[in-house]
Amino acid sequence: MQNNYKSGFIAIIGRPNVGKSTFMNRVIGQKIAIMSDKPQTTRNKIQGVLTQDDAQIVFIDTPGIHKPKHRLGDFMVKVAENTLNEVDAVIFMINAKEGYGKGDQYILDRLQQVKRPVFLIINKIDLIHPDDLFPLIEKYKDKYDFEEVIPISALQGNNVTRLLDVIKSHLPEGPQYYPEDQITDHPERFIISELIREKALLLTREEVPHSIAVVLENIETRESNAVFIQGTIITERKTQKGILIGKQGSMLKNIGKNARKDIEALLGSKVYLELWVKVKKDWRNKQSQLHELGFRSDEY
Repeated sequence: MQNNYKSGFIAIIGRPNVGKSTFMNRVIGQKIAIMSDKPQTTRNKIQGVLTQDDAQIVFIDTPGIHKPKHRLGDFMVKVAENTLNEVDAVIFMINAKEGYGKGDQYILDRLQQVKRPVFLIINKIDLIHPDDLFPLIEKYKDKYDFEEVIPISALQGNNVTRLLDVIKSHLPEGPQYYPEDQITDHPERFIISELIREKALLLTREEVPHSIAVVLENIETRESNAVFIQGTIITERKTQKGILIGKQGSMLKNIGKNARKDIEALLGSKVYLELWVKVKKDWRNKQSQLHELGFRSDEY
């Protein structure tokens, strides 16, 4: 490792659906955070590790900060807010197309307590006319004293390299926390369950709301290095179960087929995936169910 090596932790924060996970996957170069146009897709802190010759940046993609509507929402917001005081800098990401909204003010109020540099990142600039960018920047600069404002397109990669250079310039000198080939601190088991959840959200669209979770019952490697995975999709209502299974099991088969492709890319092995659907009524509001599914607010 060279002299003057820099390292640090960067929180990515913003309203749901501003493109935080797309940005994370772009800079890490591999899919570790799931993407969906449904809000509140990210439920846990996802740590993505970018290692370069002169620095290591550990990104924490927090759940979107929003006014919680249930206990799971409380958990998600608590995780996001606690993260802000554990990092070296904060990226506040907004959606250029949506512009300023009440949800942004909710976050800006919380950022007033943060004693770290905060960068305003205006994402999805590919969706607006360049003339609309300057008024948007001025609007936000009136609300908070940002360290710097950087417009990007996480999807197309515009200006992302410049953003990384700016972040590096603010990092302290420090050690390489993770081996250079490690891209996340989450176990593969977590990422696999998230990939299955992503496909369920994408394929059922508006029919199934955000009330699903995925539990992996079994993962084992058998002969010829094939990986056998058994998982259960948890939902809150019988009607949602019917939608997730589909006519003669067609939807569940489709979810499994699409998830298997991503899991095979992640593991580099042939994958056999078996999925079931179970109903756990109102699980997002039950502490015991949340603990069982891995949402433990006492850990943060």
